[in-house]
Amino acid sequence: MSKIPFQTIDWDRIVKTEHPGETGTSFWQTLELENLRIRIVEYSAGYLADHWCRKGHIVHCLEGDFISEFENGGKVSLSAGMTYVVSNELSSHRSFSEKGVKLLIVDGKFLE
Repeated sequence: MSKIPFQTIDWDRIVKTEHPGETGTSFWQTLELENLRIRIVEYSAGYLADHWCRKGHIVHCLEGDFISEFENGGKVSLSAGMTYVVSNELSSHRSFSEKGVKLLIVDGKFLE
């Protein structure tokens, strides 16, 4: 992992991109650094991811709540103030939010 100099992130200046789910929509504000991606992600009410994800993430719930479903049938519910961590290729997961949620997501090469 490379060294990252001190910097601030003004999320109000980072453009939101739209990503449709199987149902609902997610909106991403993304900062890309070398081997590191930091995002604020918002899921609309009724959002269900359109794929099973095998990538590693650190996901911190800022507002609202959501369910992380696992392809093997398990589920974990997270609400504001809760975090999950998983490395690449250690689970197939997808997110669902009934009422909408705002997340801080960090991922990158360090999770391989």
